Formats: sequence, structure tokens, C-alpha cells
Amino acid sequence: MSGPARLVTQGLRASVEGKEILKGIDIEVAQGEIHALMGPNGSGKSTLAFTVMGHPKYEVTGGAMSFDDQDLLGLRADDRAKLGLFLCFQYPTAIPGVTTVNFLRAALRAQGKEMPAREFMKRLSDEMAALRIDESFRSRYINDGFSGGEKKRSEILQLAMLRPRLAILDETDSGLDVDALRTVAEGVMRIAGPDIGVLVITHYPRILEYLRPHVVHVMHDGRVVMSGGPDLARRIEREGYEPILGTAVPEPARV
Repeated sequence: MSGPARLVTQGLRASVEGKEILKGIDIEVAQGEIHALMGPNGSGKSTLAFTVMGHPKYEVTGGAMSFDDQDLLGLRADDRAKLGLFLCFQYPTAIPGVTTVNFLRAALRAQGKEMPAREFMKRLSDEMAALRIDESFRSRYINDGFSGGEKKRSEILQLAMLRPRLAILDETDSGLDVDALRTVAEGVMRIAGPDIGVLVITHYPRILEYLRPHVVHVMHDGRVVMSGGPDLARRIEREGYEPILGTAVPEPARV
């Protein structure tokens, strides 16, 4: 019996418009694990997320990257999604003309997870209720006219319905008030288990109070400079990044 699927990067280097952002990333996240990737602005955290998902703007210039022992470097973004990779965007894009219902049914069909209409609608209603999403969202266009909190809930609804093998949350906590943050985090924890790995990208440890990561990584200047347990996030909360990085780090504005 094979073990859990793993995302593995080895010496991963990537550039954006000719500028190197990732400078040798070694990280491994398996199904059943929750990892947090922290670091100040400009560290390369979001670049790592987009590089893993295969965004064409991000050019891999060195190293290796695989998921479930399959090389990712030659795969398009949709093929990576079919393998079970999922990205919650920091700034979700609006898709006018595409309703939440049609989007989710099409996504499930593309992944070979299509289900009878009645079963789909019941599950969708259950997930929406758990995330405190109004039933009107079914017929609303994806992220079109949504508030910031609604966009983040919509992303977690997609995560809950698609049930990927590995989910990357790119600063899903940004712009959320305490109640919305708790709802989003609880939505993630509700589906967490042995079949899904989670990589949470964040500036602040606040969301980690609810997600309870197994491993915390600190990223700076395109590299992972330290890894540890949940205590590392609490240390960052107390002391900031400067003692860890050994250099002054401007504190980004809290939102």
C-alpha cells in the first residue's frame, strides 16, 4: 500500500519577468499534514504558491518539484489541479457569467468527481450552511460583486466541494475580521484529515490559532530559513521576524 501523496520541492528556483524570486526552496508537505509558511512581505511566499500551481508568468529556472512522485515541471495548471492540487487565492478573480453552481459542477466533472444533481445540491447546501454563506450564492457569478469576506468564503467553499489532496491557502486570512477568519479557518479544519495536506501562507500567526499546523516554516529572500513546530509561530507573534532573520524587517500594515 502506497503512502500519502507528497508535494516535494528540491532546490526550487523561479523567476518573474527575469528577476529571480525563489532561490532554492526545499519543502515537503504530505497528505494529512498542515504546514504554515510565514515571512515578511517580499519573501517569495506567493511566488512559491503560483509556481507550484504552474502559473505561466513564473519561470522555473532550477531544482525539482513533484507531487505524488509525479514531476510537475512539465504539467499545465489544469493537469496539476487534476492531480489534486488546489490554490486559494489571496485576491480571487471575478468570473462574470459563471454561477457558483455551474462552476463547481464543471470543476467536479473535470476531476472525475461528478455526482447526481440531488446529491450535489444537498452537499452544496450543507457546505454553504457550515460556512455561513447565503443560499443566494448559488446563482451569483463567481466573485462578481463579492465583498472581501465573501470572496474568501467562496474559495473555502470550492475547497470543501472539490476535496483536493493538497490545498495551498495564499494569505486567505488577509482582510478578514475575527469572525470571518474563524469561519474560514473552521471550514478548512472541518475537511482536514488524512486525505488532504494543507500549506497555509500567512504573515501573522492569528489564523494558526485555529488551524493548528504541524510544521511552521519561515521564508525570507526566496529561501526557507527556519522550520519548527507551532511554538515558532508563537515566537513570531511575540518577537516579530527580526530576531529570527537577524535583520531589521519593516512591519507591514495590518488589515
